[in-house]
Amino acid sequence: FFFNDPATTEIYTEQIVGSVRCVQETGTIEQQLVVDILWSDPTDNDSEIGIHANTIRDPNGTGNIVKFGPDRVQQFLDLNNLSMIIRAHECVMDGFERFAAGSLITVFSATDYCQKHKNAGAVLILKKNFEITPKLIYPSSTNVGNWIDDEETLKKRPPTPPRWKNTLPRKSSYE
Repeated sequence: FFFNDPATTEIYTEQIVGSVRCVQETGTIEQQLVVDILWSDPTDNDSEIGIHANTIRDPNGTGNIVKFGPDRVQQFLDLNNLSMIIRAHECVMDGFERFAAGSLITVFSATDYCQKHKNAGAVLILKKNFEITPKLIYPSSTNVGNWIDDEETLKKRPPTPPRWKNTLPRKSSYE
């Protein structure tokens, strides 16, 4: 998150980080909001405004995981006195992608995601003046053994956290 008032950044950041925890089952509106924020994505381009169904992340059609337009990004920034959002959790081909006229940046550091997307990864360098410089990480053209191939090694890894169970009723509208 980028804040318009750097003097209060630490206070806001602590409030945000302190309120976020692992949600495996959504039973309250607040928990559902965390899930919505985590899994919802921007629309495909800046000309698609509003809220739309996200059939990729929400194939069951619960209506809780959506795609949001640049108008919603600006509304969120204005309401929360922020100047920018930096997000992850979405594979983008160039490792990073600007949206909403640059007010939202998606960064994804894994190259060649799942060994099938051939995407670049990226990290963002943030300077003291809030200037952002992306550094791209290109996939290796040869298999250099970065992937775990044997079952024994896979069994030693910690499990992936379980998905949540939505106990809230299905939304009748995206508004």
